[in-house]
Amino acid sequence: MSAPGLVFRVIDTGQRGGRANMAFDQALIELHVERRIPDTIRFLQFSPCVLVGRHQNLAEEVDLDYCAEHGVEVGRRVTGGGALYLDPSQFGWELVFNRAALGVRDLADAARRICEAAAAGLSQLGIPVHYRPRNDLEIDGRKVGGTGGFFDNDTLFYQGTVLLDCDAARMTHALRVPAAKLAKRALTEAAARMIGLNQALGRPVAPADAKAALLRGFADNLGLTLQLGGIGQQEEARAAALLQDEIGTEDFVHGPKAPAAPHASAELATAGGRLRVDFRLEGPDRGLIREALITGDFFVTPPRIIYDLEASLRGSPAADAPHAIRHLLASRSATCLGFTPDDLARAADQALRGTAAEGCHD
Repeated sequence: MSAPGLVFRVIDTGQRGGRANMAFDQALIELHVERRIPDTIRFLQFSPCVLVGRHQNLAEEVDLDYCAEHGVEVGRRVTGGGALYLDPSQFGWELVFNRAALGVRDLADAARRICEAAAAGLSQLGIPVHYRPRNDLEIDGRKVGGTGGFFDNDTLFYQGTVLLDCDAARMTHALRVPAAKLAKRALTEAAARMIGLNQALGRPVAPADAKAALLRGFADNLGLTLQLGGIGQQEEARAAALLQDEIGTEDFVHGPKAPAAPHASAELATAGGRLRVDFRLEGPDRGLIREALITGDFFVTPPRIIYDLEASLRGSPAADAPHAIRHLLASRSATCLGFTPDDLARAADQALRGTAAEGCHD
């Protein structure tokens, strides 16, 4: 249980572009790790954009031609998970704090406690909102918000979105939603599983009212004392530098590409999301890994471990890859939300064996 009276600063950075918002996220994380800012709750809004998860393949998730033609910015989040379409009809919320403040054990525990608090707060608007593991907020089985997060040392960053309205047409055009994902839920279109607060309640909801409800949920259910605060100059300066040097760059947004042929690949569906493993092989009998790429809409913390894992596999014997994956994830105490190191090792093994990797988890 959290100690009563834990003080969290509350800030609202208003509407910004997707990349600028992600740069501010990273600035908050870095400054909190450096102990230069207090535990914080941030609200944010977006101009039209698509944001892919930290480990996703951009071209597979986003219709880049549509986005370019219709002025939809494309960016990449610092958290894992799936691709999102965002615009002014929804808003984001996020918490950056020391894990000891709430006494959370791991990422799954943090997700449950924070999402249950968020659901309790939004329910005060007049309609029941529920947390659906692993990271959704729902009204009558339809998604009103998604969430995700990760640890950076002792700092926990956890974020979510709340739909006020849903521009289903633009969302379905901007995102490449896999047909298999739709069939899995017996849907004919992705928008059928989405609902905005306005539609659910049958009346317009002011963003300020929804944010106030969320804050009540966090205060009442997490034992927080909330203090309205201002945006620090150091936060804006760090965010501007990150936007220019990293998060706003095309290299960061487009991310790594699948290895060129000849390559081996497999995809695995798990409770925590899709895992895809691609290898470019070389040497006698294609027995050495020249390049490795691990992508998908999963969550893992620390997120950098995926890049470290890819680097460690380069130049190694292909036959050793499943064992190497298990060993590195165990030695670094990685937290995989909804999947296991064995799942990732199995996807690698099936890629190397040239077999299809299809899971059947719900």
